Amino acid sequence: MPVPVPQQRGVPAAETPHGADLTVLVIEDDPAGSITGPELSAAAGTRVRIRTARNLTEAGRLLTDDVDCILLDLALPVPTTTTTATATAASTAPAAPDHRPEPAPGRADELAVLTHVLRIAPLHAVLVLTAQDDTELAAEAVRVGAQDYLFRGELDARVLSRAIRYAVERKRADLAQHQLTESGLRAQENARLERGLLPTPLLEGSDLSFAARYRPGRSRALLGGDFYDTVRTPDGTVHAMIGDVCGHGPDEAALGVELRIAWRALTLAGLCGDQLLSTLQQVLEHERQSEEIFATLCTVDIAPDGRRAGLCLAGHPAPLLARHGRPARLLPYEDGGPALGLLPRARWPRRQVELGAEWSLMMYTDGLIEGRVGAGSSQRLGQDGMVAMVNSRLEQGLAGEELLEAAVAEVRELNGGELTDDVAVLLLGRDPERIRRRGRSAPRPGPVSTTPPAPAAASAQRPPLYGP
Repeated sequence: MPVPVPQQRGVPAAETPHGADLTVLVIEDDPAGSITGPELSAAAGTRVRIRTARNLTEAGRLLTDDVDCILLDLALPVPTTTTTATATAASTAPAAPDHRPEPAPGRADELAVLTHVLRIAPLHAVLVLTAQDDTELAAEAVRVGAQDYLFRGELDARVLSRAIRYAVERKRADLAQHQLTESGLRAQENARLERGLLPTPLLEGSDLSFAARYRPGRSRALLGGDFYDTVRTPDGTVHAMIGDVCGHGPDEAALGVELRIAWRALTLAGLCGDQLLSTLQQVLEHERQSEEIFATLCTVDIAPDGRRAGLCLAGHPAPLLARHGRPARLLPYEDGGPALGLLPRARWPRRQVELGAEWSLMMYTDGLIEGRVGAGSSQRLGQDGMVAMVNSRLEQGLAGEELLEAAVAEVRELNGGELTDDVAVLLLGRDPERIRRRGRSAPRPGPVSTTPPAPAAASAQRPPLYGP
């Protein structure tokens, strides 16, 4: 008959508060010789309840949630059903630290009973009893996973009471350290995952400059519900997008990533304007957690010559355009459509915008304009305040990365600290002088050779199908 597997509680037994009653499960083949509960209670200064088991089968029935410590005799014989019970325990026991070392060669049989107990009771403190002349076995038991050891000949109420308290506290510390280590590893994995989900602009071959800033509102997060992306299609058109999923949790962040990836795929497939936004709305409707979730979006497609663009707004704030020698202003937003996910058959008209020869276009989410103006103030920065702030920075000669860094820093300063909402800002620009400098620095083509190229060597590798 297999040894019954006890139901382990979610809260470790080692988390018993100091000074609270203790329950000790004694597993030895001669329980009559053990110290009694009243003796331990007097030595510990608190009530100690003792349960006794003569074998592992009986211990399995007595090992319940309220047991704080197990006192295990290493001389206990291992029943033949241990292997079956161990397999059952491994499949039904709760998640617990599984980093215990294996017994040293030649000690596996002597520590088989301890290994079995550690597997069926991974969250309990364990004390082992051994012969006084076998210190090496006792030390090996602690290395394998026991919290402490005691010699049978030196067993008395005072020593045992102190050892039980020590074992419970040490198990608590071990579990806390393990949870801390796991939390750190999960945080590192989440950070790598979130960092990998942030966009990498595909602008190779474009004359436009690009800069972006991103600050999630969630504490200790790298990714929020705001999202953006920029790609250049083979015809030379530069497509840019910025959006905001309502909410600030991990579900909203995941949905933002899905919408960004879908937008890039649809853009590279040739969709644009209303057709693209209608398809994105279908993606949103299928992927959102509830029907109340919606997303705002702003898309811009800039012509290959960089002088004009198409603009689509889906409930999103209008971009800010700064032309050379003129103050920045908001682009028209009267023709915008609703946010994605609000109206089933909505339409999003595409508006043509003249950019000119030299310009900067700033796209942003509402986190940039909804910050407070002064700590404790109820007044929001708003779009007008943002326009004035950007114009002030432009007059100082700031542009690109410096402009975005200064703008985000000033918004935080005005707010009196970190912003509670996600913030994403995207800046695209065209500078004819920079384009001319790049053209002059480009290598000139050499004379055309009429000699046919030599055949490739047999060992030459095939070039990659995709660029790096």
